[in-house]
Amino acid sequence: MRQLITLLFGLWTIIGYGQGREYVTVKKTMGLMGSRFDITVVAATEELGYINIEEAAAEITRIEKMISSWNPESETSLINKNAGIKPVKVSLELFKLIERAKQISEITDGAFDISYASMDLIWKFDGSMKYLPTETEIKKSIAKVGYKKIILNSDEQTVFLRQRGMKISFGAIGKGYAADKAKELLVSKQVIAGIINAAGDLTTWGTKASGEKWLIGIANPLSKDKIFSWLPIVESSVATSGNYEKYVLFKGKKYTHIIDPRTGWPSSGVNSVSIFSKSAELCDALATAVFIMGKDAGLALINQLGGTEVILVDDNNKIYKSNGIMFENNP
Repeated sequence: MRQLITLLFGLWTIIGYGQGREYVTVKKTMGLMGSRFDITVVAATEELGYINIEEAAAEITRIEKMISSWNPESETSLINKNAGIKPVKVSLELFKLIERAKQISEITDGAFDISYASMDLIWKFDGSMKYLPTETEIKKSIAKVGYKKIILNSDEQTVFLRQRGMKISFGAIGKGYAADKAKELLVSKQVIAGIINAAGDLTTWGTKASGEKWLIGIANPLSKDKIFSWLPIVESSVATSGNYEKYVLFKGKKYTHIIDPRTGWPSSGVNSVSIFSKSAELCDALATAVFIMGKDAGLALINQLGGTEVILVDDNNKIYKSNGIMFENNP
C-alpha cells in the first residue's frame, strides 16, 4: 500500500556523537520481512551487542512467519484461504493485532484497512499505465474491501472474512509491530538503549552511549539536503508515508501510489506524513491513514489522540504540525 522507505523517505536522519566510556554502540543492517532493518543497540561490549541484535532479528522473523500473507503456512494465509468459507482459530497474539487494526480502521473511518489486500491492482506505477481506470473498474477493484467484513469472535478466538476472495495483509502495520516486539524483547533483556529502524518505521529507547538524546532531523521539503529542525525523541517511535517516487501523470494531474481503500482512487493533497507516538505499530498505521484522510481531517484526528503527534507536508510543500510538536529551528 505504501512504498518501503529507508529512514523515513530521506526526511529524517539519525545523528550520533562520541561514545561513552562504559558502553559501546553496535549497529547491524539486515534484510528482514522483505525490507531493510537497521538495528542499533547500546551495550556493555561489542560481542554482547551483536548477540542482542541477533535476538531481535529472531523475534522479527518469528513475527513474519505469523503475519506474512506470502507464506502459505502462516496463520494469515490460513485466514485468507478460508475467506467466505469458515472462521479460523488463531493465536491470541494475531487475534489482538487484528483487533487493534480494526480499532484503527474505526477511528480513521476506514482510511486504514488491512483488507486493502483484497483490492484489484488496477493502478500501475511502473510506467505501463496508458489510461485512467474507469469508474466501473474502480468500484469493482474495492468490492471485497471493508474492515467491517472482518468478523472477530473473542470467545472462540477466531477470525472470519465474510466474503470469498477477501484478503488481509499487514503491509501498513506489520513492520511497526515487529519493531515494537523486538524493542520489547531487548528491553526485557536489560538492553539499556537502542534504535530499531524497520524500513523507515523507527522506534527508540534509552539514550545514546554519550547520555544524549537520540535526535531526528527534519529536512526542508524544498531542499532535502538541508536540515531546518531537530526533534529529540525519548522512548518514542516515528513513521512516514510519502509519495515522492511512485506516481503516474495523466493530463498534468499527479496520481500517487497510496490508494484510498474506501474509494479505490489515489490520495491527493499531501506529500508526506510523519507520525510520532510511543508505539511504532500505531505510527505505521496512522502515517498511511492520515495521508489518505488529508490535511484537515488528519490533523483533527491526531490532535484528539493523546501522546500522538504529526508533521504533514502538503502538495505545495507547506508544513503543518499537530499541537504538541515544538520545532527547534536551526538558522
